[in-house]
Amino acid sequence: MLMRSDPFREFDRLAQQVFGPARPGTMAMDAYRSGDDFVVHFDLPGVDPETIDLDVERNVLNIRAERKSPAPEGAEMIAAERPTGAFTRQLFLGDTLDTDRIDASYEDGVLTLRIPVAEQAKPRKIQVAGGNRRRQLTG
Repeated sequence: MLMRSDPFREFDRLAQQVFGPARPGTMAMDAYRSGDDFVVHFDLPGVDPETIDLDVERNVLNIRAERKSPAPEGAEMIAAERPTGAFTRQLFLGDTLDTDRIDASYEDGVLTLRIPVAEQAKPRKIQVAGGNRRRQLTG
């Protein structure tokens, strides 16, 4: 059996009664560029993939997910340290990313987004024409 041994538990309970329950924390995130993609990982352990909602408006990516308590309704909670509720995050994407081709996957509690670099923003070689000199006209 799990024992209540936290001396500050009553203080936390009183604070929740006065100020309301604590809001869930933000989604921890890692982001990096790999080749022609930007990759973003969000930690969302215990989230049902059906509750994950992604949308893009202009260059703003909105991420929303929800984690519900695993305890059945009416159960007496002995300890509730894992945040539950709605988690949200916004990412402001640059114009150089192709927001029409974002790929999203969820595995082992991690939401992974792959955002390709737009074709017009990729580095490219420019051919230099040359070798022919102008002829001077003589009259």
